[in-house]
Amino acid sequence: QVQLVESGGGLVQPGGSLRLSCAASGFTFSTYVMSWYRQGPGKEREFVASITRTGSITNYADSVKGRFTISRVNAKNTVYLQMNSLKPEDTAVYYCKGQNGVNSYWGQGTQVTVSS
Repeated sequence: QVQLVESGGGLVQPGGSLRLSCAASGFTFSTYVMSWYRQGPGKEREFVASITRTGSITNYADSVKGRFTISRVNAKNTVYLQMNSLKPEDTAVYYCKGQNGVNSYWGQGTQVTVSS
């Protein structure tokens, strides 16, 4: 039973920080590319960041580059998204995704709200 469970979302002031976690189970985590997506109100889901199987390569959307950091700890079956210098436009539901050549799995998301 595949599960991806996001946590760590919440309400934060502009300029603040949050750290999201995604705990995976039911598949061989270390063989999957992991990524974060987000969907703001009235918008389509968009790519945020990805990380390869051992963490050697990361990619970021231009909108978050320099502010967000994706990481993973395979021994814990967990991927993280450290979000710094948050802006109101970062407000969205953040989703964790696992992908290999055949399968893709999604979590149910965690809400991040950036507001003063």
